[in-house]
Amino acid sequence: MSLIPSWFGGRRSNVFDPFSLDLWDPFKDFPLSSSQLSPSFPETFRETSAFVNTRIDWKETPETHVFKADLPGLKKEEVKVEVEDDRVLQISGERKVEKEDKNDTWHRVERSSGRFMRRFRLPENAKMDQIKASMENGVLTVTVPKVEAEKKPEVKAIDISG
Repeated sequence: MSLIPSWFGGRRSNVFDPFSLDLWDPFKDFPLSSSQLSPSFPETFRETSAFVNTRIDWKETPETHVFKADLPGLKKEEVKVEVEDDRVLQISGERKVEKEDKNDTWHRVERSSGRFMRRFRLPENAKMDQIKASMENGVLTVTVPKVEAEKKPEVKAIDISG
């Protein structure tokens, strides 16, 4: 089953193999290759790729909002969690490019590098002053407590006599 039509260079993808989808180069059929058009094209593309590939889950429980980001290979010092005044949670960081040695021959580069940033507008019930973040095994967890909902007074039925 092909996810990319044949007019995109005939590349095919297998839904069950996440690594089978090659990225389409829009300048592939131009007289000049994309690397000749802009020497920084591959580097810029990799930075965009890192931004796009940062996956974050947002789960709401009765007590909290929980954000989990997969950031394999990053240290907590390379990640920033910030909150702006207008209730915006921002998670950002940078994955450095691996140093290249002139004697190395690269056969495949699939890991992305570069900067990433994700922003989320928090709901009104978020306690902005009690946000906590932790990082374990390459997973960043940001916990945003919620303001307790006002308890509704308990309604008690009264029997009517007579």
